[in-house]
Amino acid sequence: MTSRTTRPKRATVHDVAVEAGVSRGTVSRYVNGERYVSAAAREAIELAIAKVGYVPNTAARNLVMQRTQAVGFIVHEPHSLFVEDPNIGEILLGANSRLSEADHQMAVLIVDTERDTERVARYLSGGLVDGVIIVSARVDDPITRVVERLQLPAAYVGHPPGAAGSASFVVIDNVGAARSITGRLLETGRRRIGMVAAALDRDSGTDRLAGFREALGDRFDETLVEPVPLYSYSAGRDGMRRLLDRAPDLDGVFAASDAVAAGAIEALKESGRRVPDDVGVVGFDDSAWAQRTTPALSTVRQPAAGLGAEAARLVLSRLRGDDTPAEVRLDCDIVWRGSA
Repeated sequence: MTSRTTRPKRATVHDVAVEAGVSRGTVSRYVNGERYVSAAAREAIELAIAKVGYVPNTAARNLVMQRTQAVGFIVHEPHSLFVEDPNIGEILLGANSRLSEADHQMAVLIVDTERDTERVARYLSGGLVDGVIIVSARVDDPITRVVERLQLPAAYVGHPPGAAGSASFVVIDNVGAARSITGRLLETGRRRIGMVAAALDRDSGTDRLAGFREALGDRFDETLVEPVPLYSYSAGRDGMRRLLDRAPDLDGVFAASDAVAAGAIEALKESGRRVPDDVGVVGFDDSAWAQRTTPALSTVRQPAAGLGAEAARLVLSRLRGDDTPAEVRLDCDIVWRGSA
């Protein structure tokens, strides 16, 4: 004869209330994170929970509240760049830290292809997240339209054109930072400065090109701008090769990101140019790439983890009932090293 294992009885809110000597309603308010629970009752409930082994049924609670306690983190980049770009990881970790403090989960959603767009749209439409953080949104991004249609609380890292006016944004001054570091490069005596301009289909790329143009003023030469699609090492290397073919007398380069700058430095060395003796190079981000180059890269330090944390804070604020869209601007600094 086989014996049947009996599953131990799960402790309930009633068990906690009896042990703590408070009402079931007080226990429910505590479990749901409501403020109207006295310090004495809170302490008694916490001791009772530990004693009876109560574990809240979050699935049932979320069903009643129509909440998932999850926030989507949407990255519109190729899979390879998600791994290659340290900034994305820093933004993700900053957001996750803030969500974790609020007892929320993060669902990471990478959009690389049109099929990914359809898949993520279905996921969002299924009510599986309460809000979203969106990184690297493009002009006329289809995910942006889905988020707007579903009226999901959203915070963007950056401020892409066409993003819903009801969303919140965390930004840096890409124009001002690009203008400042290009100006610093000019102060080293460079006179023929080009740019490897990445990601011109999003606000960060176009803004960095605008700052570069402003810094050069009358000396700006459109033929010394080489557009590349991504903030990637290979894009920087290939773009720099094309730029050198067109303008072999360049003596300075602003690369739109550190990864792009690292690729540009490789191409310069391949061509026999010395950095910074023949060509000064500056980048943007102060990511791990800036320390990998030889010499170390002069760059703009942007607070990637802070961008993620602020985006998460804005989404959580919306979920708590603050429906006022906000735009938060974080500061950047120039870090000057040996490449220029």
